[in-house]
Amino acid sequence: MKVLVIGGGAREHALCRSLSLDPDVTALHCAPGNAGIAALAELHAVDALDGAAVADLAADLGAGLVVVGPEAPLVAGVADAVRARGIPVFGPSAEAARLEGSKAFAKDVMAAAGVPTARSHVCTTPEEVDDALDAFGAPYVVKDDGLAAGKGVVVTHDLETARAHALSCDRVVIEEFLDGPEVSLFAVTDGRTVVPLQPAQDFKRALDGDEGPNTGGMGAYSPLPWADPKLVDEVLDTVLQPTVDELRRRGTPFSGLLYAGLAITSRGVRVIEFNARFGDPETQVVLARLRTPLAGLLLAAATGDLADFPPLVWGGGAAVTVVVASHNYPGTPRTGDPITGLDAVAAEDEHAYVLHAGTRRDASGQVLSAGGRVLSVTATGPDLAAARDRAYRAVSRIRLDGSHHRTDIAAGAAAEAAEAAGAAES
Repeated sequence: MKVLVIGGGAREHALCRSLSLDPDVTALHCAPGNAGIAALAELHAVDALDGAAVADLAADLGAGLVVVGPEAPLVAGVADAVRARGIPVFGPSAEAARLEGSKAFAKDVMAAAGVPTARSHVCTTPEEVDDALDAFGAPYVVKDDGLAAGKGVVVTHDLETARAHALSCDRVVIEEFLDGPEVSLFAVTDGRTVVPLQPAQDFKRALDGDEGPNTGGMGAYSPLPWADPKLVDEVLDTVLQPTVDELRRRGTPFSGLLYAGLAITSRGVRVIEFNARFGDPETQVVLARLRTPLAGLLLAAATGDLADFPPLVWGGGAAVTVVVASHNYPGTPRTGDPITGLDAVAAEDEHAYVLHAGTRRDASGQVLSAGGRVLSVTATGPDLAAARDRAYRAVSRIRLDGSHHRTDIAAGAAAEAAEAAGAAES
């Protein structure tokens, strides 16, 4: 099977890495890709938002499966254009992708499906904003209704900061603050059957200790040793399946990857947000642990055959990814800086590898930074502590002038797991 992946970030590099290990994949293509993906797939220059161009490329390549990675092409209807050409595509229609494209739409779907989530108000005027902020109080949670690349949410105790963000958006969702740890759970679905993956946790803030501005994600780990073993089944029954059923009832079935961002609150599980695609950087750690060949799973979702797909197989141990970001990210990042040390990572440890996000090669072949989040340094190990040590050892080999990364990814969970293991032995 020939597979075409659309996108050019670390999520797409993780997808291409898994697909390249699948014996059923005879040829792998990516558009537009990046400097790291080029080692695994043939790259093609195409506008990822142009559905007709993507469909033409897929047809020209004879692709048996198209995987649309980022949210913007999905909301723009790229999957619809490919599907209309009779080519299997992993990714929801534009209508179904509104689950991510509009937080107000997602709230409406959840209300109809009985999915537990935060109380909220949709606001379009300054008066509505002020009333909502007053009703919920601090900490204030203000979300841009549209796509914002993971950075459209402000959580703050400062009323003026919350109000300024709300007024900078055409339409916002203001909601109550949800206490408790956050969990990311992916599910593959064909619009009827839902197959959950393993949960992960990501780190949104730029700095250690969850300080600094919100980002697209600075790292992640999986599994979650502190989570209730029944969590996945509970979320499947109360969140994922009801949402998929409701979208099918509306005549807009959701086929692809449904991402649930969850808060484990004192009142139970609550949905923070839905995404219509694999999350970044959680994809990096979840796919690192998946042993089931990826292409067959995604094709089953694309063709409506998930009900007959065998149970997923997962590797033991853990995975950790640490994001290396450009100078000044998440502000206006500096780009064009040389990156060195990538070969050293590959040579030192077979359990650690680098997934490219914002990179490109210059005329001489040198890898340069080309975005805010530049690399996802990923490692696996028998437990979180080992995976974490390997990931950070790999990070130490990389040189990128002005770059920064968090030093506490998975630190708390690894310490808790080690303490629990020690207590069990004694």
